[in-house]
Amino acid sequence: MRELYGPERVVDQLTLGSVVAPPQWQQYVQKMLSPSLKQVSRGQLSIQGNAIELRGEVANEAVRQQVASDLSQTLNPTYTVRNGLRVAVQEQAVVDQALANRIVEFEPGSAVLRPTAQPILDEMATAMARLKGRHFEVIGHTDASGSRAANVSLSLARAQSVKRYLTGKGLPADSIAISGLGPDQPVASNETDEGRARNRRIEFRVGS
Repeated sequence: MRELYGPERVVDQLTLGSVVAPPQWQQYVQKMLSPSLKQVSRGQLSIQGNAIELRGEVANEAVRQQVASDLSQTLNPTYTVRNGLRVAVQEQAVVDQALANRIVEFEPGSAVLRPTAQPILDEMATAMARLKGRHFEVIGHTDASGSRAANVSLSLARAQSVKRYLTGKGLPADSIAISGLGPDQPVASNETDEGRARNRRIEFRVGS
């Protein structure tokens, strides 16, 4: 597990007991720890004799089915796999619906929030607080006007301003990561005023 996920992300809760392992148990366990498990967030793999249960969160239904299928194919028919994975998109939808395609606006060329941004961020704080125990990423984006380096710096500063506002509303600071991508991921053309306005935005992502 440590080799697959990294030692800092594995919690060892193994216990020793006087049980008889099924034939070739160690071989099958090693096969089960496949790279496809990296697609599972907050995962738990439970093995009791020949019964396997996989729990956690994945990005979509296709991944949910594929991970369970990959696991089943590593085992012989005497093993049963219960697919307890769930799709986590509902949580992202909570945040997306709160934002509702609105733009968090700043004063021109600065990271100072405009008054119109505050009611939007109030709604975002409420929505994010509903997702207890989750982590979030606040991502700043700009249009392509000016130098890329300046825009990356500005987008990061704006993400930091949003984080500061959200933590002021009670969200834990360690639950919010920030990044600034500058002009690198436009959602519209930078050739028009309307397109540039759409590209100057804050994005909210739900993490693990």
